[in-house]
Amino acid sequence: MDTLPSGYMGLTLICILRVFGQEINKMRIGQFTDSFLPIVDGVGRVVYGYADALSRRGHECYVITPISDAGFRGKYPFDIVDFYGVTVPEYTQYKMGIPAWDIHYHERIKTIKLDIIHVHSPFRSGFEGLRLSKKMKIPLVGTFHSKYYEDFLQALKVQTLAEAGAMMVGDFYKKCDEVWAVSDISAEALKSYGYKGDIRIMRNGTEVRKPDRKNVNYVKTLFNLDDVPVILFVGQMNWKKNIQKVLEAVSLLDRQGYKTKLILAGQGPHTEEIKRKITELNISDSVEMTGHISDVNILDGLYGLAEILAFPSLYDNSPMVVREAAAMMTPSLLVRSSSASEGITDGYNGYLCEDNSKDIASVLKRVLFEEKNGIRQVGRNAQMTIPVSWDTVIEDVEKCYFDLIRMKKNKRAGRKEYV
Repeated sequence: MDTLPSGYMGLTLICILRVFGQEINKMRIGQFTDSFLPIVDGVGRVVYGYADALSRRGHECYVITPISDAGFRGKYPFDIVDFYGVTVPEYTQYKMGIPAWDIHYHERIKTIKLDIIHVHSPFRSGFEGLRLSKKMKIPLVGTFHSKYYEDFLQALKVQTLAEAGAMMVGDFYKKCDEVWAVSDISAEALKSYGYKGDIRIMRNGTEVRKPDRKNVNYVKTLFNLDDVPVILFVGQMNWKKNIQKVLEAVSLLDRQGYKTKLILAGQGPHTEEIKRKITELNISDSVEMTGHISDVNILDGLYGLAEILAFPSLYDNSPMVVREAAAMMTPSLLVRSSSASEGITDGYNGYLCEDNSKDIASVLKRVLFEEKNGIRQVGRNAQMTIPVSWDTVIEDVEKCYFDLIRMKKNKRAGRKEYV
């Protein structure tokens, strides 16, 4: 029997190994989201964390999102593929994407071959990811980020309609090959929406970086902050974030003679109502509203300057702001047993309070005035225990992606998976 020359065999083997190595070492990944930078919200920052870390590890990554005109987006190690969007009433920083109307988007997305799709929303971008995963016959991962029932109830004002909306969210995740949640409590919320399948807990990472004194000094000058303790809130200007109780707590402290400065960083549908509430409580001199902040150096400066992040939200799951503050050695004040408080030990790496303005004021008075020397150690503990780098998180993400791609290919080929 004839045999191939040894040189040819060697070259063939090298080619096979290179192809195989490329297949298992490099992926083409689509991250689908309804919000992205420069919109500074939690989901957008999570998607950026995924795309940035995956790209730096050699993968070909695309962020598919509604087009934004809120600022320059560039110099990223990944590609942005955006589609037509219209401004959302009351939430003017957001766009409601309508990919079906965008012929340029469709022409571009046709040229992109993906190995796996990861959706971070059960709405427009989520359904676009679902459509493409079916068309390309590739796996679909869906991450559950938010308590959508509260959003539906706030928008629709009718409980039965809000419950119907939540059930639709649960139905969407049933269509995913694998479902992830950012915390145990958020997984329970998804189950309450009617989802009965398995849920993998994949916690959010953080861009771990050291506090920069230059940023702190710049922010101190920018907002003309004096020597009173600074309380920071970062997030949407939306009553669902429990902002009113923070305002009332600051008012209580002010009437007791404890002067503080509350910085509200963000924008949202209730900005004007919040301004009126500040005037009503007679605390205008104690509150600074910065509006939307897209500059990460200014945001880091605020985190570094603040003594404490006050975030009594009952809505948020695994909030990024708590991790970002902790990276700057700033502890957070959270409502006891809330989703946001998962992983916080009271007095060790953060502070817990009851869901009322009086207790928020009591805790703030204690940690900012009566026991102010102890807050620095709590901040150091927060930095050591709360933030996890995106590189660490992405190691687990990569493995899950690879496994799903392999299983999908084997299923299409009719091969069985053996454990």
